[in-house]
Amino acid sequence: MKFSNFRTKLLVFLYIVFPIVLFMVPLDWLHKQPTICLVKNIFGVNCFGCGITKAVISGVQLNFTKAFEYNKMVIIVLPMLMYVWFNHLKSLVQIK
Repeated sequence: MKFSNFRTKLLVFLYIVFPIVLFMVPLDWLHKQPTICLVKNIFGVNCFGCGITKAVISGVQLNFTKAFEYNKMVIIVLPMLMYVWFNHLKSLVQIK
């Protein structure tokens, strides 16, 4: 593994630490936070993206049934996020 500069080292570190931080976020704390969804705040109905943050965090914490309850689109969003995360991390860490 050869890192060209400090920025690359920092990015690799952050890409590895970020899922660990998401794993440690307590969902009950997240429930207490107010919503920032404009559709829900203005019209009072859930949009297609409502609950996706909680769903992704539940998925990272391996609680897939709860993730599916928060937002059913997590079965599409979470694998896509994992694919993008892994490919970008792989491009940062090029074994030569």
